[in-house]
Amino acid sequence: MPNDPMVAEILDNIRRVFQFVNEHSKRVVRETGLTGPQLWAIKVIAERAPIRVSELAKRMYLHPATVVGIIDRLEVQGLVSRTRSRTDRRVVEIDLTPQGITLVAEAPEVFQGVLLKGLGSLSMDTLQEIAGGLDKLVTILGVQETPPVPIVLVEERTLAKAKGKRRG
Repeated sequence: MPNDPMVAEILDNIRRVFQFVNEHSKRVVRETGLTGPQLWAIKVIAERAPIRVSELAKRMYLHPATVVGIIDRLEVQGLVSRTRSRTDRRVVEIDLTPQGITLVAEAPEVFQGVLLKGLGSLSMDTLQEIAGGLDKLVTILGVQETPPVPIVLVEERTLAKAKGKRRG
């Protein structure tokens, strides 16, 4: 195979990314009991509270329906509250509860936050190189037409399976 050392380096870097995401997600669950996306939502809410679901979804790069599911679970855990806007009663705003504020103060950085900060520090040329390389990788794997599953769904399924094994 041409460029075997280069191919090995690419595969090693892909493994490193997967390993980081996996280990970081496990750490977040272990330390907070939340999935990465749930913690990310709480951190965004802490920065912008009160915040509308549409604004939260935009800041998390997720579909609003996905964010509503995250908020539902956080509300059940007593970490966030929903209230009607005083200026427009049709609007629901999300805020942290005292328990949510405490959790945010003690929680680790979320994977998405680390990634977004890192990507935000790169030049447009570098971002275009990364995007181009990832597009080629997606093509090599033949998954161009596969809709991306939000990380939130993958992490929550993993957490649910882990909880089920502990009970059973």
